[in-house]
Amino acid sequence: MTSNPWDQAGEPNPLRALTPDQLRRRTSMKWRTHPADVLPLWVAEMDVPLARPVVRAVTEAMELGDTGYPVGTAYAEALAAFAAKRWGWDGLAVERTAIVPDVMLGVVEMLKLVTGPGDPVIVNPPVYPPFYQFVTHMDRRVVEAPLGPDLRIDLGVLEAVFRRAVAGGGRAAFLLCSPHNPTGTVHTAEELAAVAALAERYGVRVVADEIHAPVVTAPDARFVPYLGVPGAERGLSLMSASKGWNLAGLKAALAVAGPGAAADLARMPEEVGHGPSHIGVLAHTAALRDGTAWLDAVLTGLDENRRLLTGLLAERLPGVVHRAGEATYLAWLDCRALGLGDEPADVFLDRGRVALSSGVPFGSGGPGHVRLNLATSPEVLTEAVRRMAAALE
Repeated sequence: MTSNPWDQAGEPNPLRALTPDQLRRRTSMKWRTHPADVLPLWVAEMDVPLARPVVRAVTEAMELGDTGYPVGTAYAEALAAFAAKRWGWDGLAVERTAIVPDVMLGVVEMLKLVTGPGDPVIVNPPVYPPFYQFVTHMDRRVVEAPLGPDLRIDLGVLEAVFRRAVAGGGRAAFLLCSPHNPTGTVHTAEELAAVAALAERYGVRVVADEIHAPVVTAPDARFVPYLGVPGAERGLSLMSASKGWNLAGLKAALAVAGPGAAADLARMPEEVGHGPSHIGVLAHTAALRDGTAWLDAVLTGLDENRRLLTGLLAERLPGVVHRAGEATYLAWLDCRALGLGDEPADVFLDRGRVALSSGVPFGSGGPGHVRLNLATSPEVLTEAVRRMAAALE
């Protein structure tokens, strides 16, 4: 077994802590959207108990009645310390941050600062479906610059799209997903520096969704903050503890500006900062400050699941093409050789009672694919692949 560099500090694997019966008591989207006989491996929720420091912070707030409005910079300070220790990045300046309700609403606010109605927002499909939904809802145009066959940013395609996007002299933004959802790709420092250089050359503003930054599961991969590469000074980033610590229901995120974007961030309306949950801010702060041992235990478990899935697919579903991702707890499965059409997720649900995310909403390159959530127990993952294989019999 490949050794992992993460220090688990004696933490047991949280992915093995809960039984399916315990999980089915949950009332969130993952466990209540489908009937009880369906294994839900779709939406990005993890099958884990919360980290003890998070539970402690929320419990203490409840006991104190500390349920008012958020204030202060404790969240930003915790993220800055985490970034310095985890990624070797000391460029997160607390004074160039602002709390926002969550990452996608933060993306909307950042795009409002650097684009206007009708302006193009460039994305790299296949990519997280809300990129399309939120951008079009805010009256911008989504323009695709598809990933290459290796599921990495195709810089030649990106440059051509940048050139066309600004040809008429208008404004444009690039909504970067880093690490990439659904492929799990971790962009390298060289790739991100090349993106920054192209953005500066063509006057395109970069807004980076870095919500999966803490969830780098491959031992030989390293997350690089977009704002930490040369040329990214005018960039904007959205970060959160949400994905790393399973805190989607405790809303809070941070907008982070590069030195050249500080004035843009300062123009964000003051009322946006009223949107995050105070309890969410407390939970995210505790996770970043005191929850790293728990995170490391999750990463170890996810790496084991990543390799388990590779073996299970080779054995039970050899027609599925899967390039194991380096980050996130999501797996992008190419099912086109199975002859199931554009929506293989429907077949796996109807015949196999496994819920996966359809690839179609992920844009170009999505039809014929499914996204599978690895953040469950090895037993559930094994049963899910068994059911998927049985659905083809």
